[in-house]
Amino acid sequence: MAPHPGTHRLPPSLRLLAALALLLVAATVLAALPGAGEPAPRQLVVVTTAGWDAATGTLRYYEREGAQSPWREAGHFAVAIGRNGAAWGQGLHPAADQGQGPAKREGDGRSPAGVFALGSAFGYLPAGEAATALPYRQMDASHWCMDVPESPHYNRIVDAREVGEAAVAGSSEPMRLDLHHDGDPRYRLGLVIAHNPDNAPGAGSCIFAHLWRQPGEATAGCTAMAEADMRRLLAWLDPAAQPRLVLLPRAEYARLAPRWGLPAAGSAR
Repeated sequence: MAPHPGTHRLPPSLRLLAALALLLVAATVLAALPGAGEPAPRQLVVVTTAGWDAATGTLRYYEREGAQSPWREAGHFAVAIGRNGAAWGQGLHPAADQGQGPAKREGDGRSPAGVFALGSAFGYLPAGEAATALPYRQMDASHWCMDVPESPHYNRIVDAREVGEAAVAGSSEPMRLDLHHDGDPRYRLGLVIAHNPDNAPGAGSCIFAHLWRQPGEATAGCTAMAEADMRRLLAWLDPAAQPRLVLLPRAEYARLAPRWGLPAAGSAR
């Protein structure tokens, strides 16, 4: 890990303390992110973009044998993100590490930046056809993700058959896009990105990785990709490996990679 700028001007004893402090930060961001008593992540999905306003980027996925082992790239492919780029989201990263950049808000057309847990996979197919070890939910016409900040179900996928039709009124996120929007395939396969885990009203909702209709098509705040790449990713992800997603502009990634114990910035382009 490179020393923090300015530490070379400190006395040797303080330089050692500063270096140990940086190592501790890197350990806590990825090793402690799963939560007390849980193992460190052994799978990492990294999305990097050219800048805060860029709507396309590259997804690379990495694996390692243990918390002290080096990350190894397992694959990469092109993705699209929010039509207006990215903005700092609410996830597992320390708020103190957020630098320059906008903050994610409902309806801003930006994908959340930071470190996030991954939730369940979802899609139109029965569970037996999903080919993933992740928990999987088959979506029906009655499933909606609530993007209405005033709703008690905000930022959750709910079934109108269970919560009632009135409870999903106003949502613009039917989970069967094909049935509600003329065969739209984007949610045929997808994955929940755990942005805004406390469901804070207005902080942004319904953030997924899902399919795109055409290469490079921007989203309202999700991360989109080709179906073949989604299938590859879902087949690779293992919930026992505590997978995490990192989404950052490249300059922010280079700044935070040493602190967060991420793969070298040069391999995340």
